Amino acid sequence: MVKKAVIPAAGFGTRFLPATKAQPKEMLPIIDTPTIQYVVQEAVDSGIEDILIITGKGKGAIADHFDRSFELEQRLEEKNEEALYKEMRRLSEMANIYFIRQKEINGLGDAIYHAKSHTGTEPFAVLLGDTVIDSIIPVTQQLIDIYQQYQATVIAVEVVPHDKVNRYGIVGGQNISDSIMELNTLIEKPAVETAPSNLAIAGRYILTPEIYRSLEETPKGKNNEIQLTDAMLHLLSTEKLYSCSIEGKRYDIGNKLDFLKTNVEFALKRKEFAAPFFKYLQEIVRTHELK
Repeated sequence: MVKKAVIPAAGFGTRFLPATKAQPKEMLPIIDTPTIQYVVQEAVDSGIEDILIITGKGKGAIADHFDRSFELEQRLEEKNEEALYKEMRRLSEMANIYFIRQKEINGLGDAIYHAKSHTGTEPFAVLLGDTVIDSIIPVTQQLIDIYQQYQATVIAVEVVPHDKVNRYGIVGGQNISDSIMELNTLIEKPAVETAPSNLAIAGRYILTPEIYRSLEETPKGKNNEIQLTDAMLHLLSTEKLYSCSIEGKRYDIGNKLDFLKTNVEFALKRKEFAAPFFKYLQEIVRTHELK
């Protein structure tokens, strides 16, 4: 069974400067909820309650967010803000969350290697801390279901336009079903003309403990960093890997335009202000059309 999850959240977030100069990009809110809270919630909804978050310098706000704040709780109680009080308590009790620092930014592969002592010989889920996926069945649960069938590494993928494959890690292989592929290659940001498919890695994985040996044997790749994609390609020489085309919509919060779109789409799902917000958007569109 997959009982543990690892959430890498150590990057600098340079694409969101100056907002991320003093706060982690994973704490940027979608409406009123930090991005990383959605990620942790996905793990919890998938039956995982043991979560290790890989952080870096200046990321203390993440730990504070999932810790208790007695003064805040007391203030909310005094003001009879029962719903908010319960939500603050839930945050600190939603999972067993641990933290470790990646002292030097050295790639996603290196970040995950920091989890070796925590996950030991167990398979574990990896959820990127700046990627939110909206789905009926949590994507991590979708991957766990496939892992239980094949007992091997499973990677979440999504279809991307062919002319944009050079922005992603891309997989290739043989289709087993409409959504599952047995892999024979993985390439980090391939040239458009050499990409094996247009299936891009979507920020969710179930990894076996053998990934640690593979990471140890994988040299630095693109950007002079240890790439998880390269390590998984190396792992193909000793075990099978599978991909799963996800059922859901992925939001890359590390991209400014996607971040804006995400806030709009999530706002339109909120009952308390969806209707007036939609009306406002219509007015904005009409104003721009007139110009």
